[in-house]
Amino acid sequence: RLIADLITTAGADRLLTMDLHAGQIQGFFNIPVDELTALNILGNYFAKKSFDGLVVVAADMGAVKRARDLASQLNRPLAIMEKRRLGNNDRTETLNVIGEVKGKVALIVDDEIDTAGSMVSVVNALLKREVTEVYACCTHPIFSGQAIERLKNSPVKEIVVTNTVPVPEEKRLDKITVLSIAPLLGEAIRRIHTGQSIGAMFE
Repeated sequence: RLIADLITTAGADRLLTMDLHAGQIQGFFNIPVDELTALNILGNYFAKKSFDGLVVVAADMGAVKRARDLASQLNRPLAIMEKRRLGNNDRTETLNVIGEVKGKVALIVDDEIDTAGSMVSVVNALLKREVTEVYACCTHPIFSGQAIERLKNSPVKEIVVTNTVPVPEEKRLDKITVLSIAPLLGEAIRRIHTGQSIGAMFE
């Protein structure tokens, strides 16, 4: 709420944001808030790849809606990782996989990758359940702490992210692909200034 008030006090009269970690954040603002999503950008990238038996996997229960929307866009089945955190040290214990993944190519979906502990845990859990390959995608590549080292050593084949957070050269592994959100932001800004619908961009 403090940050929201600071932004408003600084003179902002409208906020344009991307894939909020918690949608409730919008309620902290007293100015109009437009939340964009990078799902179409990520979906278009994977739609161009020819996968045999792809299944979209929600990294956890919080990512289910995002994963369901991507699965719908790609016309692929959905699976969900059910897990719980162990304490406050970024360790997770995967409990179950809801959905059929054996023999399929798995595409993990989340809103962000921070320390990559959860992501690597999900990758390993899927491989134990005999998926053939694992890909991952998210909007925000935070990549803090040991994230890059964990992803480097992980058997995940490719991690596709956007540039909402800059990924410096020293963190750009060969398996990391960065997509630009510039066209999406540009179109949203154009629509705001011409009085057109932002929501229509995602219909």
